[in-house]
Amino acid sequence: MNTLKEQFQTDFIIGAAVNKYTDQSEQELLKQHFNSITAENEMKFENLQPEKGKYTFDVADQFVAFAQGNDMKMRGHTLVWHNQTPDWFFLDDDGNDVSREELLARMKEHIFTVVSRYKGKIHAWDVVNEAVLDEGDDLYRQSKWLNIIGEDFIDYAFHYAHEADPDATLFYNDYNESDPVKRVKIYQLVKGLLDRGVPIHGIGLQAHWNLYQPSIKDIKQSIESYAELGLKIHITELDVSMFSFEDERKDVTSPTKEMLYLQAERYQQFFKVFHSYRDVIESVTFWGISDAYTWLSDFPVVGRKNWPFLFDESGNTKPAFDRVISVKDNC
Repeated sequence: MNTLKEQFQTDFIIGAAVNKYTDQSEQELLKQHFNSITAENEMKFENLQPEKGKYTFDVADQFVAFAQGNDMKMRGHTLVWHNQTPDWFFLDDDGNDVSREELLARMKEHIFTVVSRYKGKIHAWDVVNEAVLDEGDDLYRQSKWLNIIGEDFIDYAFHYAHEADPDATLFYNDYNESDPVKRVKIYQLVKGLLDRGVPIHGIGLQAHWNLYQPSIKDIKQSIESYAELGLKIHITELDVSMFSFEDERKDVTSPTKEMLYLQAERYQQFFKVFHSYRDVIESVTFWGISDAYTWLSDFPVVGRKNWPFLFDESGNTKPAFDRVISVKDNC
């Protein structure tokens, strides 16, 4: 049986998120099945510059070296985000919000330092992450970036990243990207960037999906909508939770046969969609490697395990793996 990267080698890149706890057994799975990696947290602001001017590149450097040493691509995640950015970044010495000019200068310094360090080594950068509000009429999520700089903070982030590495591929990345309401907002945001001549090259669809939502119809409509903008599309953070977001059960200690069946069916449906849009989808990245570790354990229900991937906690293939592989065999 082919590996994931072999099976889809003519269609799109197959990636996985890694972190500093990724162990040796998962690294072997990584090298066998994937040809791209993304740092789950170690390239985010609070990890790279926890204190002003004090950069900590050790783990991020290791990931880049691992990717280069194993002929893998590396996605950079993420430069500007409302979350996981330390408080000091937005404050002056008296504890007050810095000025617009000062925050822009700090943003530029951080982006130039990080992007320049990895120039030529990063396949694509998630420049701005999750700037769109999920519900309501407002387009932008409230954040220090928005409140201090204004709506054009996104424009500046992309311009700075492009200046730092003119050859880098730059993405806007967001979740709930297949929700009909948020889809329109993401489209509106990105179209505005393009109309203003902002150097953006792609849209990242996080794809944190589950056994029940979103619908295949909504996923297809979203891909088609974003594709109209003429940009690259990456599936950036794919996982398939065993629980709907509203499900707060804690009594499930291992996946049931029904869960495994439904998950396999969903994964097969998703990859059929990805394959049918392979002319616009360049990359599909899972937000993890195996069920041994996932951010979905303890979120949103503390104390509950989740099993969202193609490989179980021991690294063995699940029914979902077989169904994903079969997508190409049945085309």
